[in-house]
Amino acid sequence: MVVSIMGIVDAYSNGSLHNHNGLEEKLDELRALVGKGDSDPLIIVSVGAGAWGSVFAAILQDTYGQFRDKIQIRIWRRAGRSVDRGTAEHLFEVINSREDVLRRLIRRCAYLKYVEARLGDRTLFADEILKDGFCLNMIDTPLCPLKVVTNLQEAVWDADIVVNGLPSTETREIFEEISKFWNERITVPIIISLAKGIEAALDPVPHIITPTKMINQATGVPMENILYLGGPNIASEIYNKEYANARICGAEKWRKPLAKFLRQPQFTVWDNSDLVTHEVMGGLKNVYAIGAGMVAALTNESATSKSVYFAHCTSEMIFITHLLAEKPEKLAGPLLADTYVTLLKGRNAWYGQMLAKGQLSPDMGDNISGKGMIQGVSAVEAFFKLLSQSSLNVLHPEENKPVAPVELCPILKTLYKILISREQSSQAILKALRDENLNDPRERIEIAQSHAFYKPSLLGQP
Repeated sequence: MVVSIMGIVDAYSNGSLHNHNGLEEKLDELRALVGKGDSDPLIIVSVGAGAWGSVFAAILQDTYGQFRDKIQIRIWRRAGRSVDRGTAEHLFEVINSREDVLRRLIRRCAYLKYVEARLGDRTLFADEILKDGFCLNMIDTPLCPLKVVTNLQEAVWDADIVVNGLPSTETREIFEEISKFWNERITVPIIISLAKGIEAALDPVPHIITPTKMINQATGVPMENILYLGGPNIASEIYNKEYANARICGAEKWRKPLAKFLRQPQFTVWDNSDLVTHEVMGGLKNVYAIGAGMVAALTNESATSKSVYFAHCTSEMIFITHLLAEKPEKLAGPLLADTYVTLLKGRNAWYGQMLAKGQLSPDMGDNISGKGMIQGVSAVEAFFKLLSQSSLNVLHPEENKPVAPVELCPILKTLYKILISREQSSQAILKALRDENLNDPRERIEIAQSHAFYKPSLLGQP
């Protein structure tokens, strides 16, 4: 009896019981759709090793890595990024607090280098520790070991599915480089973008360029093969199997099979056809998350002040969605959920807190050690620039004169003055909330709902 029980345990740990739960069948279905032969593995590559890109690759490795003949998962990150002494010391503490991680490193003969780094006798590198399951932007959450490639051409040249884990500010540059390696390709890759951010373009008319559009322009991959995945989630919590959900948006040909492939008991993935609007909303909530962090720090976590800010920022977001979407009510649930979790625990809210506490300043840039790119900063500039254009003027409901849309978004204007033009300090966010002339948030929502503000050209639509 003992032997049979141990056999069951071993079978489960080796993944054979998972096979009966449909994992291999889901993998085979996707392989067939992509056109893979029996001896030809499906190759999935995550480009960029930030928190979400690393977690995404690790989840796939944990789930499907057991089927080695059928799938290969790897991640690309730049070589040469060193780990500072303080981070190495903290990493050593994390390793020794987790018996499973400690045993795994000892088994792999990888523990000694972390001891040497802790003592200052060795310098670790980000790509080196990622192979052992440590993302530099998320040290406290060890992942499974990953296959890391630092040569971009080697990483992507034969990829069937590429996951864009890059910040939006780096997406165009890297995918222009990738396109050079795909000139001789016969098959067209599938690309899933995780990036949340936008670029503002003013010619020939003001419009938004999203990361999926950047990829399309950089590589020539058709939009039907480019998808966006986003949702109300925090990367470390997803890897720790906290319940989460997401939406994969794009053409039906790929979004439905990919939603099925990615779906897990603790990670529900729905599919949606509205790629661009969901992608833009993913960037918009980062804007207001920075302000939320400032308000939290400046008011000593006052629940009342944070709720006042939430009311005002969501009313501005609702107003902006009425400019961007013909039927914005469909976005209310996903947008508010994603905003809520980002305001609670996202890196953009953390950044706002650090600015307000004086531990960071805008002059230090938006790429922060241990956190990665703060994408809300570039999004503030892009949305402000876009909504300041006179060609987008809307009728001010009280003054009965045309004004740029940004004039109805005082929080966005204040964040621009703090983060971009730097003419005001973080304290200005409280002054904006306490301005006696500030409209009731309800009025801004009523304005949006009662006027035809929809501007399809903003999303590049006729």
